Order: sequence, then C-alpha cells, then structure tokens
Amino acid sequence: MSDKLIVDGFAGPGGWSEGLRMLGLSDIGLEWDEAACKTRKEAGHTTVRIDIATFVVARIIGKTWGLIMSPPCTKFSTAGNGVGRKFISVLADGIRRMMRGEDCRQELRDQIYPEALAIREAANQARKPDKQWPQAKVEAAAMEDTIATVLVVEPARFLYALICERPHDLGEPLEWVAFEQVPSVLPLWEVYAGELERLGWSVWTGKVNAANHGVPQTRTRAVLIASCVRKMTGPTVTHSQTRQEADLFGDSLPVWVTMAEALGWGATDRPVPTVTAGGGKTGGAEPFPTRARQLLLDAQERGAWVLHTNRDQRPDGSRQTADPAAAPAPSLTSKSGGQWVLKRPATTVCATNRLSPPGHRDRNPGGESQFASPDTVRITVQEASILQSFPADYPWQGTKTKQFEQVGNAVPPLLAAHLVSAATGIPMPAADPGGLEVAA
Repeated sequence: MSDKLIVDGFAGPGGWSEGLRMLGLSDIGLEWDEAACKTRKEAGHTTVRIDIATFVVARIIGKTWGLIMSPPCTKFSTAGNGVGRKFISVLADGIRRMMRGEDCRQELRDQIYPEALAIREAANQARKPDKQWPQAKVEAAAMEDTIATVLVVEPARFLYALICERPHDLGEPLEWVAFEQVPSVLPLWEVYAGELERLGWSVWTGKVNAANHGVPQTRTRAVLIASCVRKMTGPTVTHSQTRQEADLFGDSLPVWVTMAEALGWGATDRPVPTVTAGGGKTGGAEPFPTRARQLLLDAQERGAWVLHTNRDQRPDGSRQTADPAAAPAPSLTSKSGGQWVLKRPATTVCATNRLSPPGHRDRNPGGESQFASPDTVRITVQEASILQSFPADYPWQGTKTKQFEQVGNAVPPLLAAHLVSAATGIPMPAADPGGLEVAA
C-alpha cells in the first residue's frame, strides 16, 4: 500500500501523516505555513510548500489513491470571528457548483468580503483609540479572513478533477477520502456526502470525539470518510467515557485515557516525560528547566493538581477547571500555551486567575515585581503534544507561540489513524500497554 499516492491538503505539522505512519502508509503534504513545513521536514514527512488554491490538480490525476483534507477551522470555530458560520448556505451552493466543474471561488470571495470587512471594522472600533489598526491593515485582515473561509470548497476542486476529469484509461482511480473540521462544518461535509453519493461513492459523516478513540483529549470534530470500493461505516469506538460491564465473552471497552495517565503523572511505571530543547519562547531550551521540571518530577502526587484553562470566565472571576486524573484534557486550541495552567487547589496565587509560569515576574497591587507562586506551572509544548497523541519528542519548529499553534490546529494522529483505517479497511495496529496504538 505504501507505494500508492496519498495527497494531504492543508497538511499542517503532520497529524494525518503521523496517523498514516501508524498504518504503514505515507503521504505528500501540501502546506503553506513555514513553521509547519519545517516541523514536517524534521519529522520526515514529504511536503510541498504551496498555497493550495494555486495547486494544479491535473498533475495528480490518475496517480492519487487517497485524498485527505482538513481546511483551516479558525473562521468556523467558536473561538474565531465566525465569518465562515455566517455563510454556510453560500459555501454549500459553492461546493455543489465546484463538484460540477464550475470554479466559483472568486465569486464566493466577492460575496463574503463585505461581511468579513464589517466584522473586522467593528472589532477595530472596539479597541482603544491608541490601539486601533489603520484602515489598510483592517482591509488586509478582512481579505485574509475571506480567503481562509473559501478554502473549505477546495476539496471540491480536487474531487471533481480526480473523479470526473480522469480518463478511464489514465492510471488508477481515487479510492478513498477523509475530511476533518470543527463541528460547525458538518453541514458542509453533508453537502460533500450528497455529491459523492451522486457519483456512486459510499459515505459516512458525523461528529467524532477523539477520546472515544484513545486520544487523551475530548476533542470533537466533524468527519467525512468515503470510498468508491467499499461500504463506509464510522470509525470503530475503542474507549468509553464510563466503565462498562463485560459482554458475554468477558470483553469491555477501556475507559477514556485521562490526562494524568497519558502524561505519567502519579504513576510509578510510566515516568513523567522528559522535556528537551524546544520549549523556550524562540523554540530553544525550556527557559526555567530546574524549577518547572522539578515540579513535574515531584508529580507522583499530581492527583492533587487541577488544570485551569483560563477560559469560560464566570461572574465570580473563576475559570473553567478540569481534574487531570479523572478525565482526558479539554480540547486543545492554538492558545493552549497561554491558557493552560496547573495549580494546587489549596494555593492562592494572586488576586486574579491570571496565573504565570514559574520564574515569570508578576506585579502585585503595589506595582513592584514578584515571582509567581511555585505551585503553578504552564503546560509545555511537549505535554500538549502528548495530549494530542503526538510523540513526546515530536520536532516542533518555530517560536513557542507557533509551536502551540501547530499543536492546537493539528489532527490528533491516533484519531487520524482510526479515520484512515475506516476509510481504507486497513486494520489498526495492536495497542501498547499504555493504551496508545503503535506501528507494527
């Protein structure tokens, strides 16, 4: 199977690629972001740095066995400005037209840009006068929003070319596809499903929780998997939120992998992962290795720690929390590096929940500098990597901000492997004792 071409559009830092690697497969990734391309290169994944909207699909007609697409989610997610969600019906019509060979991408951009500009201008007006952007910057940002929103129709351009424009005597047909996005994009995946079914394909669409497939994170995604050679069903669930009774054969699904379990906190047989180069602000060594790491190395008592995500602030000033020992991590985002803080429940750090990592200076009410409490520590890139089911030593490149952005935007490799397994019929490899699948 490994000699068959798999094209991974919007390849990112390698989530799908790592999932394919679990199945003995590899892909060619199309990606524009420089840091993500560097990460892919260091991880050994073949990459073409290109704006996918300019890629000439005719080059791969008759050569492509599988197609993977995870368009940018920021314009559709609740964390973004929502411009994509406002144009679901417009984009749905665009997908249908693109799947019939009509390239309407510029028309869609022209329709969406005025609303994107209005959103950006309103946000700019809400800033303090000395913080407002010049109009040219506002317009440029609105255009970026527009272009990113319309990228969700790019899979239709690829599908039409690979399925409908391939002469019957040219090479091999496209056999399977796998798409992934935030839950709000599910209506568009259902439009794609209708178009593929019109062409005789078997399709499954739905929402998938990564925790149900062994990922130590409750990340829910809208998924489409389809095949022209086999009947599609959803990916096999391997884990359950609650412990189940054994069936007649004595089998039952294991419970979700907790955050603490994945990171080895509180376990005597699974050491806390070692943090090496890559944790610093510029991608270098961890800036406070002795103090921050000692807290983690002392973490056999980690069951007493609580995860503060710095999201969902309530009227009383408190924030969303989670018990790492009781459940998977909340869904990672590109902001997780600044939001996720571990804190001892009984410790008062300061007057607000704006917690700083060990060693960072903070200001007390009098204005003088003071060190933050040693009872708090930020989640590191390496720990976020594990919670996303990447290897602990995955070679993230770029600044620390860019590394967290890549982790948060990536498809969890273990989930990707389950989706490709369902789409292709290639069985998942056996699980290791820690609960994560390993390549055979």
